[in-house]
Amino acid sequence: MSVNNNADLKNDFELSNPPEDSISDMAWSSQQDFLAVASWDKKMRIYEVLSNGQTIGKAMWEHEAPVLSCHWSKDGTKVASGGADKAGRIFDIASGQSQQVAAHDAPIKSVRWIDAGQGGSLLATGSWDKTVKYWDLRQQSPVATLNLPERVYAMDVVNQLMVVGTAERHICIVNLSNPTNIYKTLQSPLKWQTRTVACFPNGSGYAVGSIEGRCAIQYIEDKDQSLNFSFKCHRETPSGVNQPAQVYAVNALSFHPLHGTFSTAGSDGSFHFWDKDSKHRLKGYNPLGATIPCTAFNHNGTIFAYALSYDWSKGYQTNTQQYPNKIMLHATKDEEVKPRPKGKR
Repeated sequence: MSVNNNADLKNDFELSNPPEDSISDMAWSSQQDFLAVASWDKKMRIYEVLSNGQTIGKAMWEHEAPVLSCHWSKDGTKVASGGADKAGRIFDIASGQSQQVAAHDAPIKSVRWIDAGQGGSLLATGSWDKTVKYWDLRQQSPVATLNLPERVYAMDVVNQLMVVGTAERHICIVNLSNPTNIYKTLQSPLKWQTRTVACFPNGSGYAVGSIEGRCAIQYIEDKDQSLNFSFKCHRETPSGVNQPAQVYAVNALSFHPLHGTFSTAGSDGSFHFWDKDSKHRLKGYNPLGATIPCTAFNHNGTIFAYALSYDWSKGYQTNTQQYPNKIMLHATKDEEVKPRPKGKR
């Protein structure tokens, strides 16, 4: 286990021409190194990342309020975005045009493409209006609506698994072969508000992070419940006796697409790589001087993108003009993202 002095980050590339306000979400294309970025400046942007680390702005479209989520279609031809304007939009790469395709009664917190069979796809939008709606882009109204116990705070999809974390610590698990029914609802194993969820790449479970510097690994099926566990992260232990630990929100969880290892990033401005199967931290970095609101691995896991940007955890007063607002690209090393050999402690 190593927490580094950040020397390994000195060669990370900074993305040129980043958004003008806080970065809320990032997503990579599964086809090539194109990065979509959602921001509080009401804009969505797409950047191409070249092999030398240089970045080129490729596209931009606007919402009428801060954009909170983005996601690429599986074939890399479209990007979905959702925001505080209660609208879901689609940007078509070929035409360079965006259009509104989804609407809710409250802000859209999360958007995800889902497989609809026969090569087709639907857009799922999760909102603070306590619903997930499913949209066929050829129709104006949703093809189905899933009612939830509370507002959507986090959502992720892998294959036929959709996991939705809501207010009041509900976790709703949906089998997308039956998308209008909740397969299981449970309380988060973490005692405080859910901040982020991420599905395992193989769809057998998910990770959940909360505002109190904890992460939980949860399996879907009852036979695997003995593998569930939670752990502390993103907290500073004071040197003085009887001083409380400084606890920070876990803002982002990202799974490596090939190895199944994962990263956590938080309001303390640090990120760490973990192997859930050996319950081991592979590599950790010291805080970088700004909160990290979102992270993402590219399609083959060779690039880890992390945003250094305000996460609003201390209210609007702390978001000053001087606060960093940038996206960094880190070339991953095997020791950071490959699982530990079996039997090695």
